[in-house]
Amino acid sequence: MSNLSIVLIFKILNTLILWCCPLLIFPQVLEYVGFPSQESYMFSRLLGCSYLALSFGYWSALKASFIGERQIGTIWVGIISNGAASVCLLCYGLTGHWETWGVVAQAVLWFSTLATFLITLGLYIFGVRES
Repeated sequence: MSNLSIVLIFKILNTLILWCCPLLIFPQVLEYVGFPSQESYMFSRLLGCSYLALSFGYWSALKASFIGERQIGTIWVGIISNGAASVCLLCYGLTGHWETWGVVAQAVLWFSTLATFLITLGLYIFGVRES
């Protein structure tokens, strides 16, 4: 298994477990772990749909990586989306935006900040530089 495959597996699992399923299937549970309540979960569910679609794109890139191929378009989408998410999360975290939220919510957000940074780095090193 290549390093790129490992990065893609980590990305897919992280996206599905932490974001896609909670947002798409049971967004109300997010309140129980400390995220702020919302009037409507429509936008949360739409975001969950987007994460699901991205996960299928990453799955396609993962299958290609198993046979030594690189889907460079998908890799760049991952670099841009994860890099931007990492910067956005870091800015909100450092300015204390979520410091009044629940402990679990804060842990998920800080983990996501680190994970998106590492995914960006991994996709660049193993997906772009090594191609």
